[in-house]
Amino acid sequence: ADLRLKVTKVNALSRAWFQRRLSLRHGYVKLPVRPGRPEKPVLLPPNQVPRRRIGTVRGRIALIHALCHIELNAIDLALDIIARFASQPLPRSFFDGWMMVAFEEAKHFSLLRKRLNDLDADYGDLPAHDGLWEAATVTVSDLKARLALVPLVLEARGLDVTPSLIESVKRAGDGETADILKIIYEDEKGHVAVGAKWFRFLCRRNGEDPAASFQKLVRENFRGQLKPPFNDRARAQSGLTPSFYRSLPSVGN
Repeated sequence: ADLRLKVTKVNALSRAWFQRRLSLRHGYVKLPVRPGRPEKPVLLPPNQVPRRRIGTVRGRIALIHALCHIELNAIDLALDIIARFASQPLPRSFFDGWMMVAFEEAKHFSLLRKRLNDLDADYGDLPAHDGLWEAATVTVSDLKARLALVPLVLEARGLDVTPSLIESVKRAGDGETADILKIIYEDEKGHVAVGAKWFRFLCRRNGEDPAASFQKLVRENFRGQLKPPFNDRARAQSGLTPSFYRSLPSVGN
């Protein structure tokens, strides 16, 4: 997979979508189980991916590489939710939201990859893990579960940890990376908001309590843990109030 071409195509796709030159009406298309990937990075179990201290250049390269990998997966997760659930009875604004998310995730990937290049590194130089795409695999036929796991668990976690990452890289004298993380942080609030909006929409349509439904889906589908501390303010600004997650601080299968 040519990742620069991928970003170019995502940008072209989003432009065509918002110019209303694309439609979701199509014949049956068999979607791949997983997106195409380049030969590198080598994928390892999450606990085998090496961690380094942010205070060193090598450590910051490792951090940026890990974030780059997250953003690449985020592009595919946003596009997958559009394609995989295109036949469901949803307003076009649902798909508008996820197309904007895909566009912004591609922007994040490009910013982070350029920063790696500035540090004489590139995406693929270090190993990464495949845990993020697992969320798509286990929710392949359940839109509500997909919304619970991807934007409301995985992306919301970014709201918790990114502010401290920004401060850490600033202390290390890396203002360029800090500026990129600030952009990502602000955009991710919007991504969580898209997930929260449509999760609540589906719950209302089914006559379900959103917080109780979220907790049930997390218990059934999420293999990790919801670990405090939580950024309650940023989460609430995105529509994810503490009633959703405060009773699940250490949930995990």
